[in-house]
Amino acid sequence: MLAGELLVTAAILGPVGIAAFAAGIVAALDGSDELQIIAFIAVTLVAIPLARPLARRHREPPSPEFRTNAPALVGEEALVLQPVDRDSGQVKVGGDVWSARSVAAQDVFQPGERVVVESVHRTFLNVSKGE
Repeated sequence: MLAGELLVTAAILGPVGIAAFAAGIVAALDGSDELQIIAFIAVTLVAIPLARPLARRHREPPSPEFRTNAPALVGEEALVLQPVDRDSGQVKVGGDVWSARSVAAQDVFQPGERVVVESVHRTFLNVSKGE
């Protein structure tokens, strides 16, 4: 069950596997059937609430303050170096030069203008005028 948890990441199989292990220990110590069931239920009820937040933290994308690399650029201001339109252009963000495209087809940004990074697609930054 613990190996299955690695594949499913629902935080259900792992706690149940731990509870089964606990019930197995009770059985190895010659505990009664009722005591094994109680150990299984008790450990399951404790392990699931502890495991769920951990699994949720690993499934959800990181919050903006914990983003790294290209995703960290989303929301940053960029300086246009070469005209940016729907097909091409270049911007400078945080000292690095990136290829860029405008989000809206009608937008064209000229060198010297400031734009906002809306998203990252492969090696291109999608930019807009922002607010």
